[in-house]
Amino acid sequence: MANILNGRKVAVLATDGFEQAELVKPVEGLRAAGAKVDVVAPKAGRIQGYNHHEKGDSIAVDKTLAEVEPAQYDLLVLPGGVMNPDALRVEPKAIAFVRGFVEAGKPISAVCHGPWTLIEAGAVSGRKMTSWPSLKTDLSNAGAQWVDEEVVVDGMLVTSRKPDDLPAFIAKTVEMLAGARTTASHPA
Repeated sequence: MANILNGRKVAVLATDGFEQAELVKPVEGLRAAGAKVDVVAPKAGRIQGYNHHEKGDSIAVDKTLAEVEPAQYDLLVLPGGVMNPDALRVEPKAIAFVRGFVEAGKPISAVCHGPWTLIEAGAVSGRKMTSWPSLKTDLSNAGAQWVDEEVVVDGMLVTSRKPDDLPAFIAKTVEMLAGARTTASHPA
């Protein structure tokens, strides 16, 4: 899998309260496949991870939402954790960033509670998706067809349920990005 994603740029959108494995493992997997990955957040500095209910590590933010545009990236990753997407879905710049990927038809991968942000961006209606089980009603009410599967691919959208699904989630994300025709412009 090494270097299959050379030249591809990925934004991982997160804030305080992200589920640590759901950010760290996809970043590692995408980088191992050759992608350039930026952790993007509403604020500069560091964001706090969690291992379910326990504090995990803080992660350095590479770029703030004020510094980036969807056109700079080929893929968006939305990690879960309850607090992270709950905070992002009320952040107008975060929703605009997500909506930019949706409107451009670019690949998006969301795991666990990450689809909450997609709901707010109006991106789930008519889609087959999975998530952490507690989002089933939210996704269904927003027009998605929710299924309880390890990983679901619907067009340019990859979704998974939980940290145990990360190997399949990362593999499908890499596969989708490797085969995607994207229009990212990469300024120097």
